[in-house]
Amino acid sequence: MNKERKKPKIEFPGKAPIKPELIAKHKRGDGLNLNKGKTPIKNKIHLEKLKTKEKKYENAAEQAARSELLLTEDYGYLETEAGETTTQFRQNEIRSAVDITSATKSFQLKLDFGSYRLKYSRNGRHLLIGGKMGHVAAFDWLTKKLSCEMNVMESVYDVSWLHIETMYAVAQKKSVYVYDNQGIELHCLKRMQNVTRLEFLPYHFLLAAGSDTGCLSWLDISIGKIVSRRDSKINKLSVMTQNPSNAILCCGDSKGVVSMWSPNSHEPEAKMLCHKQAISSIAVHPYGTYMATSSPDRSVKVWDARQLSGPVHNFILRSPAQNLSYSQRGLLAVSMDNVVEVFKDDKDTMKPYLRHKESWSISGMQFCPYEDVLGIGTEKGFVSLIVPGAAEANFDALEANPFQTKSQRREAEVKALLDKIQPELISLDSGAIADVDVPTLTEKIEAKKKLMFIKPKKVDFKPSRTKAKGKGGTAKIVKTKNILKALSRREAAETMKKVQIEQQTEKKKKNIPNKDFGPTLNRFLPKSK
Repeated sequence: MNKERKKPKIEFPGKAPIKPELIAKHKRGDGLNLNKGKTPIKNKIHLEKLKTKEKKYENAAEQAARSELLLTEDYGYLETEAGETTTQFRQNEIRSAVDITSATKSFQLKLDFGSYRLKYSRNGRHLLIGGKMGHVAAFDWLTKKLSCEMNVMESVYDVSWLHIETMYAVAQKKSVYVYDNQGIELHCLKRMQNVTRLEFLPYHFLLAAGSDTGCLSWLDISIGKIVSRRDSKINKLSVMTQNPSNAILCCGDSKGVVSMWSPNSHEPEAKMLCHKQAISSIAVHPYGTYMATSSPDRSVKVWDARQLSGPVHNFILRSPAQNLSYSQRGLLAVSMDNVVEVFKDDKDTMKPYLRHKESWSISGMQFCPYEDVLGIGTEKGFVSLIVPGAAEANFDALEANPFQTKSQRREAEVKALLDKIQPELISLDSGAIADVDVPTLTEKIEAKKKLMFIKPKKVDFKPSRTKAKGKGGTAKIVKTKNILKALSRREAAETMKKVQIEQQTEKKKKNIPNKDFGPTLNRFLPKSK
């Protein structure tokens, strides 16, 4: 008898199982209940289409959950033993405990050109610093390779990267200047005068500026024109930041009110009374979920930026906070004169996580994207601190790639220009860009209906019963019927032309005249007849 061959044992049969919690994280909701008797949809064709759609949604959620298996990096925080606290750890102890590459991320630059402002690039690779006494420097802070360094010979109030790391803007004493990565002056924006704060909106290619006269301005750097100017009615705009999720500018005034501005309205989109005293600093979470505000009364409040309701957290510090900064993982850094404290959201309270003391007062602060690093600008230089668990461990190379090459940077720049969002779409609701313009759609449907109902009338031609001998006949009847049909077609065509002309005149009345986008982009506009 032939012995039965044993089937080889498969070590990994089928796809790897996924936890239901991971799938639920990527789901868009419970979906539609398409079981028999429980759905109002009776049409079988529509029911099948909806079922296939639901299957696609489930498959997409499963694929998104499965792709998380490829994210090998994980987040890590400081862990303590019994009786210890994380605030007792100093930077030299953290440097000695981490690997050599991570230890080099903590360094100090001693500079003597006044209080420093700083900005990291979107991919977290490049750093831009500007001193009050005119010192400006741009460099790759990981390799410590200097791109350019110069003294502009006048006061510098703020600095900002533009869409790529080869261009940056500097708010100087009178105007805003744009330089390249070799320190060569590219533009002088004379219409932006006495600017105190700069913010760049990467998806809209807008450089937003706030002046000491309370003027807010948005400059489109792709066409080189100011899109909008607004009077914020704030004496001096020294507190301003952007909400990265919806590109709204949050400005604080001396009455404790935070106003939210977009370039589309003359009045703020929303106002919040956050403190009883003046607003000293504002920080918004990179995902647009939370907003933190501080005041000279030593209070710090954390708000839900999506609901604009009461504070989520409210705590009192030992001294007033001058600067606030949010990390990608939700850590909140607070600077009080020369002391920096990092707070961690521990369910109901904000728990102190790290503490660091500097020799000089702190003038600027920002967490580095995709790196566990907090950059601090002081009166006498720049300090880089290691904050474990601050940054996102895995990055999307199509969104922000710290290791991109020159060719990849060019491709990303072209793609970003093609995907540029118009400033008219900036609003409090970040999902408004995906909505359908219902009034315009209904107008189009109604216009089509008007044209559809203009049809030639049916011709019911019946010859008279009485006729002369030898005249008329079937041929004569068909001929006259065709003549009448042709006449009705002409009448329908004429009425259709009239309706089309009326619709075009209505559109011209409603439409705003075409804007001048400059010689580069004007050739893409429709030619006027």
